[in-house]
Formats: sequence, structure tokens, C-alpha cells
Amino acid sequence: MKAITKLFELGYVFIVILFFACGIGLIVLAGVEIWTALSLSADTPARDRFDLILECIGMLTISVAALGLGQTVLEEEIQREANISSPTRVRRFLSRFLIVVVVSLSVECLIGVFQYVHGSPEYLPHAASIGVAAAALLATWGLFVRLNVSAEELEPHAMHDVQAEDKVIEGEDVAEDGEQHAEEQGEDYHADVDKKKE
Repeated sequence: MKAITKLFELGYVFIVILFFACGIGLIVLAGVEIWTALSLSADTPARDRFDLILECIGMLTISVAALGLGQTVLEEEIQREANISSPTRVRRFLSRFLIVVVVSLSVECLIGVFQYVHGSPEYLPHAASIGVAAAALLATWGLFVRLNVSAEELEPHAMHDVQAEDKVIEGEDVAEDGEQHAEEQGEDYHADVDKKKE
């Protein structure tokens, strides 16, 4: 079983490396694009330069999404080795993922509107549909977080465990923290995170 777990960890590491490579590749392409757009020697109309800059913003947005997703996988699946069966961990993981997706879709919607509003207005509904999708995701995410609060109340130490994991990763001591939190709640604390640290 441990060998299979190690294989999964290696898979996650490989995914993180590829996300990082994709993000860096898009940044390099955006740099080339912006150099072309701002080059004074090239005889390029201002409208074409504007389109190149918008494409550059789109590539940078996708690179941010790729790097953000890679960081989420790195921290949640490799560093924390988190089991996302608890409501707190599910909310945290989904929130980190969805914030990248929603922001990326919102920026892409703006880019589409700027590109099509003057040249091809018939494509504006396509850009608007991206904005509607981003808004729907944001609203659903908010509803999920709101409904998740009552589920989190069933596990009073789950939030503390997540915060303790943050401190472990940052190199801080969590042994006293866990015990004190358990005493304040008047419940037994199993100190799972503290045991992992030891």
C-alpha cells in the first residue's frame, strides 16, 4: 500500500513540474508577444499591436492559472498529504482551485469584450457567456461555502488541524497550540498533525 501511495506522490510531483513548465512557457511566449507589439522597428498598425497586447494578457492569465494550480497540488497533495474527506479540507481545496478558475475566466471575458467590441461585435455573446460562466461559478462557490459552515461545526478541530498544518509547513511549533485548543473546546484532541510532525 505504501508503494502505491509513493506512486501517487510521484504522479503529483510530475503534474506540478508540468504545470510549472507550462506556466513558464506561457510567460516566455507572452514576453516574445509583447516585444513584437512594442517594437518600434516593426511596421505594425496600432490596432494589431493592441490585439497582440491583449493576447499577451490572455497568455499571462493562463500562466497564472497554471502556476496557481501547480502550487495548490504541491501544497495540498504533496506537502500536506491532506485527506480531503473533512468539510474544512474540501472547502479549502476547492476554494484554492476555484479562485484561480474564476479570476482567469473573468479576465478572459474582459479580453474577449475588448477584442470584439470594435472589430467583431457578433462574437460578443461568446465573450459574455464566459462572464456568465464565471459569475455562476462564483455564486455556486459562495453557496457551497455558506452551506459548508454547518458541516464544519460537526468537526470543531478540523479548522485547527488545517491551521496547524500551515504552521508545520512554515516551521512553527504546534504541540502546545493543539492541546490548548482542545482544552478551550472541552473535547479530546487526537493531535494528528502534531504526531505527523514528530
